[in-house]
Amino acid sequence: MVQILQGKDITLAQLIDEFGLQLADDEDFFSEWRHDLPELSNLEKESLNEVKAEYLHLSKYPVLEPVVKMVVLSPLLRIAGFYQPPFYIASEEEVKISSEDEGTIIRGRINILVLHPPLWVLVIEAKRADYSLVPAISQALAYMLADATLAKPVFGFITNGNEFRFIKLLKTETPQYDLSDLFALDSRDDIYIVLKVLKHLSHLIRNS
Repeated sequence: MVQILQGKDITLAQLIDEFGLQLADDEDFFSEWRHDLPELSNLEKESLNEVKAEYLHLSKYPVLEPVVKMVVLSPLLRIAGFYQPPFYIASEEEVKISSEDEGTIIRGRINILVLHPPLWVLVIEAKRADYSLVPAISQALAYMLADATLAKPVFGFITNGNEFRFIKLLKTETPQYDLSDLFALDSRDDIYIVLKVLKHLSHLIRNS
């Protein structure tokens, strides 16, 4: 009997069992978030300081997912260059993946998908500010596995507005993934690092 799961309900253990997903054991597997990061201009830093101040002000009350997208995600993607050629943005993109024996099917919708046709570049999951990012990791990985492109990395970016994490997936015969450190908006310079990583990924993909 075919088991149908919603992406939001999938667990990391299920992805490992059904799709053979493995955590990469090579520390250089996901070096893109640590090395060769660009410097930010004073104007970019000022824009990020505004994002931070606005979010901290609004977070005095519960911050729902649409507010996270509007106040935090949108300016980050714009400053990083993801609203410019060759990228395109899709919202609430429906995805479906099945295990090799088609015993399990996962359905769901990606919050924001950044495309560099025909390659999926960045799968972004935005959650409410009071949500942990842990469930979003397995949800983003499930959607990233739906990319049929082999031997090209797919990157994920998850946030609840205050916390941020990057994911890299390489869909070889045995799909492998790795995670960046966890960054927090209320830490001194973390928001700068987040933008640097986004700009670096944008540059790498443009020139790949």
